[in-house]
Amino acid sequence: MNLKKKLWRLLSVLSILLLVILPISGCDYSFSAESNTETGTYTTLSETTDYTSDSATEQNKTSNIESGNTSTTEKKQIDETDGYLDKDGSYTSKEDIMNYLIEYGQLPNNFITKKEAKKLGWSGGSLEPYAPGKCIGGDYFGNYEKVLPVVSGRTYHECDIDTLNAKSRGAKRIIYSDDGQIYYTDNHYKSFTLLYGDDVQ
Repeated sequence: MNLKKKLWRLLSVLSILLLVILPISGCDYSFSAESNTETGTYTTLSETTDYTSDSATEQNKTSNIESGNTSTTEKKQIDETDGYLDKDGSYTSKEDIMNYLIEYGQLPNNFITKKEAKKLGWSGGSLEPYAPGKCIGGDYFGNYEKVLPVVSGRTYHECDIDTLNAKSRGAKRIIYSDDGQIYYTDNHYKSFTLLYGDDVQ
C-alpha cells in the first residue's frame, strides 16, 4: 500500500515537472525560432536592398553608356554630314568652297573661267543668262596691290562667292593659292581674311 502511494506521488511529481519543463522548453524554442526568423528576414531585406541598389547602379551605368553612345553617334553623323561634299556637287558658299578646295584641291564643277564664259556670250555681270547654274571662278589673281602675302613661287586664283543663280557677281571672293592658302574678301579685294593656311597676318 505504501509502495502504491509512493509510486503515485512519484508520478504526480513527474507530471508536474513535465508540465513545468515542457512549456519552458517550448518558449525557448519559440524564441529561438522567432530570432532565427527575424535574422533571416533582415538578411533577405539586406540582400534585396543590395541587389536593388546594384541593379539601379547597373541601370544608371547602362543609361549613361547608352546616352554616351547616342551622343557620340549623333556627333559623328553631324561631323560626317558637315565635312562631306560630293565632288560632283554644285557649291558657292564661303564655307563649302573652302572645304571643297581643302578636300579636292580644285573648284567645284559649277565654276567656269571668264574666258569660258565669254565664249558663251558673257561680257560681265550675272552669268545666269549665258550659263545657268554656273559661277565665275578659276582665273588668275595678280595681287598687284600686294594686299596678300608675296611669296616666291606662289600664285593666286579667285572665285566668286554666293553667286549661284544670282543677278550679279557681287563683292564676295575667295582667293586661293597653289600652296594651300585660302583667303576671303567681302568688299571686292579691299581687305582679306585668312580662312585656311599658315600665313601670318
